[in-house]
Amino acid sequence: MSSATQTPASYKSPLHEMTQTTCTSLWNDSATLSELTYSIEHGAVGATCNPVIVLDALKREPQLWNDHIRTLAKEMPTATEDQIGWKLVEGISATRATLLHSVFEKYKGKNGRLSIQTDPRFYRDVDALTKQALHFNKLGPNMIIKIPVTQAGIAAIEEATYAGITINATACFTLPQSVAVAEAVERGLTRREKEGKDISTMGPVCTIMVGRLDDWLKVVAEKKNITLDPGYLEWAGVAVFKKTYQLFQQRGFRLRLLSAAFRNHMHWSEFIGGDVVISPPYKWQLRFNASDIAVVPRIDKPVNPEIVNTLLDRFEDFGRAYREGGLAIHEFDHYGPTARTLRQFLEAGQELSVRVRDIMLPSPDALL
Repeated sequence: MSSATQTPASYKSPLHEMTQTTCTSLWNDSATLSELTYSIEHGAVGATCNPVIVLDALKREPQLWNDHIRTLAKEMPTATEDQIGWKLVEGISATRATLLHSVFEKYKGKNGRLSIQTDPRFYRDVDALTKQALHFNKLGPNMIIKIPVTQAGIAAIEEATYAGITINATACFTLPQSVAVAEAVERGLTRREKEGKDISTMGPVCTIMVGRLDDWLKVVAEKKNITLDPGYLEWAGVAVFKKTYQLFQQRGFRLRLLSAAFRNHMHWSEFIGGDVVISPPYKWQLRFNASDIAVVPRIDKPVNPEIVNTLLDRFEDFGRAYREGGLAIHEFDHYGPTARTLRQFLEAGQELSVRVRDIMLPSPDALL
């Protein structure tokens, strides 16, 4: 929070104003140097890296990373393209995390972390997710490890938390998934406490990919010929996030919610004032900072009941996302947005491998 004497004229942007006048935190959904630098200048206290973001960094910063890939190939002469790609994910993550060290120390672990995503191919394997989380945690003191909210992921989240790892639950879209994450984190923290192990610097979060829930309901509406005010579908993720936040507050869960997958300004503006994280990509930060949207708390303002009731009436999958108990843990993997997102994560990993291949083993035709 800023001092009471700071005037609005001293704020750099609406996002900066939010970080200075409320408890809502800004994290940057990118590890590209220029974008992360901009975000930090406007109040960001965290960042994200994953294969999609690394692929983007390769395209935007080839001068920084192409030679590094060639070096890795020499240092790891038997490594596959996948292994080189993931080594690159680790390298970029560790490098960018250093930009947040001072923030990490200031917030004693609650902020100042860089998210690194576990391999989505492990989404069914508790041991593989946990082992990779342990490995990633050693890349730097301020890493936060993304684990998908699948059936196996819930068990891995508990084990990683028990091991002292700060987790960021990803591929999460619903209240039931978020509650399962919170309960797993609580079990892990409680196990540590009972053994006298420190939890004071751990800062777990649970991401709700609000825009991807909206996306899925739009797919359902198209496939099932459902007609309603199209504006209603922009509120689905917001409604789930707000209800989940209220439940978390009531139950005192020791992790924060994080809003991701931005599709409209409400995925930021409606959550202002909550002890939550918003994590927009760079292009959305530019858009928000150029807007005249008032930076006022809205987290406790309920979504119009008519909108919520209409969505509940027309979309079974919204009810599954909005109601506690709407999804059982064994149903997480095959819930529409989860399966859709995991497939996209897997495809991004394959594309990263292809990009690495083009540098390690260029096409002869391209050399002619």
